[in-house]
Amino acid sequence: MSLIKRNEANWLPSVFDDMFKTDWLGGTTNVNSIGTSIPAVNIQETDDHFKVEVAVPGKTKEDFNIELDNDVLTISSEEKKESETSEKNGRYTRKEFSYSTFKRAFGLPDSVNSEKISASYEDGVLAIELPKREEAKVQPKRMIDIS
Repeated sequence: MSLIKRNEANWLPSVFDDMFKTDWLGGTTNVNSIGTSIPAVNIQETDDHFKVEVAVPGKTKEDFNIELDNDVLTISSEEKKESETSEKNGRYTRKEFSYSTFKRAFGLPDSVNSEKISASYEDGVLAIELPKREEAKVQPKRMIDIS
């Protein structure tokens, strides 16, 4: 089962997104239509859990909000910075500010045990562990005797 569902009938916006989000010098970029960077995400499935890794260097764990609502996992962050340089007479020579935000949402399959979801942040990677319910885990093969 996949964590991400894609509506194949809606392929046209995807074509335009791919075209405008391509770095024409050889790579791809994670920039949306308003110039905000969207962090890269890795999703891994094992026999007993899913693991979501989000590449977000330069932040602290307090910068993130992780919410679960109706089997939708939402990861978001918002950061505002201001710096100011002024002359002695009080006239501004330079005032700079920046605003950074992102929000990613993932529909979770029924196999996830939502009560045991955990998260950690280390070395610029936000890792979210999504354990599977016992009945959803892969059961070992067993032989059945014929009577």
